[in-house]
Parts: sequence; structure tokens; C-alpha cells
Amino acid sequence: MYTPPAFREDDPLELRRMMRDARLATLVTATAQGLQATPLPLYLVEGEGEFGTLYGHVARANPQWSLAPTGEALAIFMGPDAYVTPSWYAAKQETGKVVPTWNYSAVHAYGPVEFFDDRERLHEIVSRLTDLHEAGRPDRWAVSDAPEGFVQAQLKGIIGVRMPITRIEGKRKLSQNRSEADRLGVARGLAKSERWSEREVGRAIPVPDR
Repeated sequence: MYTPPAFREDDPLELRRMMRDARLATLVTATAQGLQATPLPLYLVEGEGEFGTLYGHVARANPQWSLAPTGEALAIFMGPDAYVTPSWYAAKQETGKVVPTWNYSAVHAYGPVEFFDDRERLHEIVSRLTDLHEAGRPDRWAVSDAPEGFVQAQLKGIIGVRMPITRIEGKRKLSQNRSEADRLGVARGLAKSERWSEREVGRAIPVPDR
């Protein structure tokens, strides 16, 4: 991922937060038959390996798991994004030398990927994913709420994914390369957006006073 120094994010705590907040990732593998990619929820086990290990599952009918990967796999976690119009820049009035851009945050995690169909490991993965995304709901559902025979039948239809992270890249492009006046203009402009994701980007832009 191309990351100019102004946009680079190296803080391990922030990288983990960005991965958690993304919720849905895209797993990409290179194979002899070409690139394969699947959007799927992944969770991170932080204490497993230097950068942690990702877990999830894909459908058994998905050909990605049966095609041997060549080299590392890539898990892409995208955060909120927003189009930035030059109209929000103070520099537009001063010089007119401005162009549109896009603000966003992303984490790219790399590592060897393992696909498996061990029932116990699969049961743990679906249970942890469910507990993670049901947390905070007043009527939380758990895998144990379903009949065990039904759960075991459903597990036959999925393949587990395990990816120890060997290297990780983070990027937060939030107008850091613009003047304070320009950043303030972008933050105020995005605050008025009807899109939740654009308002989130606006709140993250570094400005001392809005």
C-alpha cells in the first residue's frame, strides 16, 4: 500500500482498533489460476504471534480455499471514507490551486494462510465471531441457542481460515498534508454530510478547534 509519511499509521494499538472497527475484511490470495478475493468477517487473536493472528471462515463451495496460494495472503480492512471537494479549502479562495481528493483509513495485513475443516476449530471460530458481533445487543443470540445437530450440519458447509500476520501496514489519510485552515474547512464540510461514514471521517481530521 502506497503510504506517504504524513498518512502512515504505525501504532499497534491504533492498527488493532482500525481492524476491529472495520468489521468486514477482504481476504486476497494469489493462485496459479489468478487472484481470489472474499469479503468476510475476521477476528484478531492479539497474543498469537508478533502481530497477532486472524481467524474466520469461508463457504465450502468457495473455490478460494481449494486453490493453493502462491506467497502470502492479504487481508484488507477498510475504515470510513469520504470524497473531499476543493470547495472546502481556504486555499481555493487564496490561490485556486486545489483539486479533489479522497480521505480514508485502511489496514493491510499480510501472512501465510491456512484453510481447515476441523469441526472443533470451526465451532470455536463461529462461536467467537457470533459473540463478538452480538455483544451489546439486548437480545443476544449465541451458537448454543441452536440445536447442536443443526450447528454440526451447518459446520459442514464452511472452511476455517487462519492467517498469522507477518507484516502490517496502516494508513490514515485525513488531510494531514493540508494547512490548518484547509483541514478545518474539510472537517466542517464533512460534518454536514448525510453519510455516516463521511461524518466519521470529518470527526477524525486533526484540527485544534472546529
